Amino acid sequence: MRLLRDSSPDRPALDIALSSALLARVARGELGPTVRLYRPGPTLAFGRLDVLRPGFAEAGAAARDAGFEPIVRLAGGHAAAYHELSLIYEEITPQLDATARLHDRFRDGAELLADALEELGVDARVGEIPGEYCAGAYTVSAAGRIKLAGTAQRAVRGGALISAFVLVGGGERLRAALFDIYRALELPWDPATAGALDDVVPSVSVAAVEEAILAVRGGDRELVAGAVDDDTRALARELEARHRWPLDS
Repeated sequence: MRLLRDSSPDRPALDIALSSALLARVARGELGPTVRLYRPGPTLAFGRLDVLRPGFAEAGAAARDAGFEPIVRLAGGHAAAYHELSLIYEEITPQLDATARLHDRFRDGAELLADALEELGVDARVGEIPGEYCAGAYTVSAAGRIKLAGTAQRAVRGGALISAFVLVGGGERLRAALFDIYRALELPWDPATAGALDDVVPSVSVAAVEEAILAVRGGDRELVAGAVDDDTRALARELEARHRWPLDS
C-alpha cells in the first residue's frame, strides 16, 4: 500500500477534500490502495447530520471562536474536534461491493488503533462510551472512560475510506471547544468522556504514536512511501468548497 503523509494544516477543508479525491480515484481504479497518516491543523469536523440542526451556524461560529476551523467531513456522525497534537489515520481501498464489509472495516480500523495504543501502555478498548461526543460503536478509549480515537467511514461505488483521529494531547482544549459547540447543536454529551492520550500516558509524543500505528499496520502489509500526485491535488482543490463552513450554495 502507498503511504502518504501530505497535509495542509492551514486549510482543513482542503485536507478533507484530498481524502475525498483519493477515494474517488481509488474507486475508479486510477490509484491503488492507500494509507494516509498526517498531522492536521485545528479542525472542527461536522458530520452531515449536524448540517441539518438549527444550531449549525452558531456551532461553526463557536468553533472559530475557540480557534478551530469548522469543516464538513465526508462521513456521518456528529461534531469531532482535533488539532496539531492529533493524528489522522486513513485507509482508502478498492471494493467490489463497498457495503459488504462495512462493519469489518470499522472493526479492523478500530482494532488497529487499539493495538497501537496498547503498545504505548494504554488499556485500549473498542466500544461506545456512554455520554461520549460523536458517539460510535468503534470508539477507542482508555479503559472505557476517555475517548482517544473516533472512527468514521465513507463508502462509494468501487471504494471505501475508513478515517480515524487520535488525540495525543490538548484534552482540556478539546473539552472547552466542544462544550459550546455541542450546546449550540443541542446534543447531549458528558465532558468527562473527552480527553487525550497524554492524560493517561503523560510522556507520549505525536511521533511515538505515528511510529506505533505504522508498526502495527506494517505487520501484515508493506507500506511504500509516496506523495500525492498532481491530478489528485487538482481534484482536491475542485472538491474543497464542498467541505467549507458555511457550505457553499
